[in-house]
Amino acid sequence: MGFAEDAKETADTAGRKIQDAWEDTTDRIGDKIDEMKAEADVKKAEAERDSVVKRNELKESLRGDDR
Repeated sequence: MGFAEDAKETADTAGRKIQDAWEDTTDRIGDKIDEMKAEADVKKAEAERDSVVKRNELKESLRGDDR
């Protein structure tokens, strides 16, 4: 019986390690996705800001508000 119990314990330990590794991997993937989304949001906001600045500069030059 000792051999069967050892084999079962070893299998259980291996299963837990595999599950932990899987959970760590999925967490890392989720973190990377969140990071990429945040970077995209920043780039979008910067592009929108630049667009507004250019639009305002154009409006000022058309009004003759050059300073």
